[in-house]
Amino acid sequence: MRVTLLGTGSADGWPNPFCRCTSCETERGAGICRRPSSALVDDAILIDVGPTAPHLPAGLHLADVVHILITHGHPDHLGPAFLLSREWTNPSNVLHVWGPPSAISLCRDWCGPESRVEFHSVVPGERVSLDTPQGPASAQVLPARHGHGNGDVLADEAVLYLLTSSDSSTLLYATDTGPFDPVAIGLPTTPADVVLLDATFGDTHDHGTGHLDLSTLPAQVDSLRAHGTVDEHTRVVATHLSHHNPPSLDLRARLDVIGMALHEDFDVIDTEEHHPTRTLILGGARSGKSTYAESLMAVHSSVAYIATGGDRADDDEWAARIATHQARRPATWTTVETIDVTTELAEASRPVLVDCLALWLTGQLDRRDAWRRIESSEREAVIAELDEEIARLASCVKASAVPVTLVSNEVGMGIVPETVSGRLFRDLLGRTNMQVAEACDDVQLMVAGRPIELSRGSAVRGGTP
Repeated sequence: MRVTLLGTGSADGWPNPFCRCTSCETERGAGICRRPSSALVDDAILIDVGPTAPHLPAGLHLADVVHILITHGHPDHLGPAFLLSREWTNPSNVLHVWGPPSAISLCRDWCGPESRVEFHSVVPGERVSLDTPQGPASAQVLPARHGHGNGDVLADEAVLYLLTSSDSSTLLYATDTGPFDPVAIGLPTTPADVVLLDATFGDTHDHGTGHLDLSTLPAQVDSLRAHGTVDEHTRVVATHLSHHNPPSLDLRARLDVIGMALHEDFDVIDTEEHHPTRTLILGGARSGKSTYAESLMAVHSSVAYIATGGDRADDDEWAARIATHQARRPATWTTVETIDVTTELAEASRPVLVDCLALWLTGQLDRRDAWRRIESSEREAVIAELDEEIARLASCVKASAVPVTLVSNEVGMGIVPETVSGRLFRDLLGRTNMQVAEACDDVQLMVAGRPIELSRGSAVRGGTP
């Protein structure tokens, strides 16, 4: 199952365009903008289609959608004008639209008698079959607790969906709901692969609406875990976010504690990626590589952060830099200061972030007294020892049983070092980067804070320094 998050925001988005609160201003300053919640599954099934859902960035389209599942008729979840946009393309395939009766009634006037659209009203407890180009899928309709006690029929008819894709992966789409009992709504006891869970109101606890907040979310996740819907492999993602939440950096750390992840709009969750992800982030000094690496690992509830820089007791600037790094890491991350990266990887039971390989190599050179030995007859011996250590590191990265992200400096773009030791370090770090890159699934180069994905190709085999 491939889930593309077309939106992770609430009705007014986040930041709210008319608001200048701290939360909105922080998100705005960080360039983060969340649209009303919507998800595209395997390019064929669209869940919720608000007014912004059809307007996508370059590279995305809805031309292959054959089923639309609507949770309820509120305008941020249903903008029926999408039917007119589709009609103008003269589509050849039939589009099936599923939703509560009141939501379906809002759609009918947007279709002419010749439109290739079929409407299906659904009620909680129903299970519907969804034929897709990838194969048969299905959706179980579940009741949402979205009523506001104000007689709003559209809200009271809101539903959730438990979608099973053609590859048997499952997605629980549970946005726009207050606290619910998994048993009472009919959730099966088998774990879902992905759960998109309402997190609208953040630190506002007296909202009195059919939504979740940071006081009710922990109990909701615990109940899903106790019921069996969530296990250690389930990706639980917060959605329907508003400015009632703290800024993303703080929110991510708080969600992390309860085993939830924070994604941004247009992120993709792919359940077919069963193998651990091995990622190498390269970049020059102050290119943003460490911050970017930390953001990639933020989807994990617990991370072992291997810091290879060591302790420099007499260097105040270094201590301040380390303190800054530590302050931005989630409280659930554990820092391990060591250059024995291979040992840590071999014994790891949770995701690992290594920062960085340049300092790892420096430590390995120091450990072997290499700076002195390369000026003697031991030069070839020390190079052989380091080559062996580099090969061992690459092998451990490739064999890692957990996701691992490594940070390293890109070298060789400046002048040739004047000293023998400088040239040795450049050559060995270049070799380290190449061998680790070969062991990784993904390699990215940071330039001015922007990641550039490097295409995978045959490794270039360099000679010895």
